[in-house]
Amino acid sequence: MRTSGWRILAVELAEDATPLMCLEPARSPTVVLLGHEHDGVPDDGVEAADKCVEIPMVGRGASHNVAVAGSLVLYRLAGLF
Repeated sequence: MRTSGWRILAVELAEDATPLMCLEPARSPTVVLLGHEHDGVPDDGVEAADKCVEIPMVGRGASHNVAVAGSLVLYRLAGLF
């Protein structure tokens, strides 16, 4: 897909992850990799991604459910906030 101009984003807590609020709206077709609530995106998915995106959280939780996480990232990629 990358050879066709697609960008790959992994939603994952990673050392060099971009905070969601700093993510630019999509300017090209984009694949969003979402992981399991407890295990996250598999390592090979993180390595294949062009960028990791982190959704900052307040409190004790470490993750959102996949529907919430996906909605937040897609809304940002659409340039709606």
